[in-house]
Amino acid sequence: MREIISLHIGQAGIQVGNACWELFCMEHGVLPDGSAHDPSALSSDSSFSTFFSEMDSGRFVPRALMVDLEPGVVDQVKTGPQKGLWNPRQLISGKEDAANNYARGHFTVGKDLLEPTLDFIRNLAEECEGLQGFMLFHSVGGGTGSGFGSLLLEQLSAEYGKKTKLDFCVFPSPLLSNSVVEPYNAVLSTHALLEHADVAFVMDNEAIFSMCRRQLGTQHAQYTSLNRLIAQVLSALTASLRFEGILNVDLAEFQTNLVPFPRIHFMLCSLAPVVSRAQGLHDSNSVAQITQSVFDPSSVMAMCDPRKGKYMACCLLYRGEVVAKDVNVSVALMKQKRTIKFVDWSPTGFKCGINNRPMTVAADGDLAAASRSVCMVANTTAIADVFQTMNHKFDMMYARRAFVHWF
Repeated sequence: MREIISLHIGQAGIQVGNACWELFCMEHGVLPDGSAHDPSALSSDSSFSTFFSEMDSGRFVPRALMVDLEPGVVDQVKTGPQKGLWNPRQLISGKEDAANNYARGHFTVGKDLLEPTLDFIRNLAEECEGLQGFMLFHSVGGGTGSGFGSLLLEQLSAEYGKKTKLDFCVFPSPLLSNSVVEPYNAVLSTHALLEHADVAFVMDNEAIFSMCRRQLGTQHAQYTSLNRLIAQVLSALTASLRFEGILNVDLAEFQTNLVPFPRIHFMLCSLAPVVSRAQGLHDSNSVAQITQSVFDPSSVMAMCDPRKGKYMACCLLYRGEVVAKDVNVSVALMKQKRTIKFVDWSPTGFKCGINNRPMTVAADGDLAAASRSVCMVANTTAIADVFQTMNHKFDMMYARRAFVHWF
């Protein structure tokens, strides 16, 4: 058994969580009320145990926890379509919001929720036979996501030091902004990510919005569409823990292959093919085509151009009807391209995973299902753009000491 515990923190974390659990339920044949779609199929297949634990009643409950300092978003989960899936103890909410303030989330309001959260994480960890690690979902621009998220990361690092901690963080976008003090929260939260996360997957809303606009043709994409794309990346990362494959990639392998130095662990993610349902009927999607499009700057989920940086390591996770020979040919072609440069001390650079299970998509979503797909996770120097944009905004505000009194 290789279990993963998911922790969804703040509004962004919980809304991404809703999309993720919707997808995992579809992949494993679990209905929204937690019962099995086909109990005989699940009894012969233990792949669900990575993300779900089976109760005595025959229901399946996610190995996850949702925490927010204000009750609004958690109440939406309690009354939403997946309300039957969750144990009420897994949905923890406070009474007072962090108000977009890192200090409130980390030191004052967040402190009160820390102990009940850690207690429930201990319960989840004790139920696991072979805990692989933790996945945290949060934004670094809000108050709960940045403040309480970094507080929880510090505690997990102290209590479960050897376990892998993967962090899926939504960074502030260069042009889209939800609050004025985002740069402060993001800079303060990034310190905790540097020290305590093992691998951080950087995403931002603006880049995913433009993916939806360019590739799915949705001019006014909802957050649901964005979160479903993030859920597909997450599903591809964990597919090898759950389903059969020719080349399986473990969680610890991500760390080993993608992190050359402990603090350089911020990854870019991209996904291919991202096509609308109408276009999906007319695309062939050969292994070479999807490999080429996953390196395209328009497929990257953060606002930076990978062509301007150098790759230190790159992991390609294929799903569906893919054979190793096609993968090797495609990777050899990509190595010859001028636009894909590797640092001179990392000559091989590519780690590949192949999984037999094709991607699953929501019936009411914009994304078309594909017989083969690929997710790329890359450690590239181009990600510095994300931090430079954030630091520039921080410096402009901090030079005048604007809003500092709230912290």
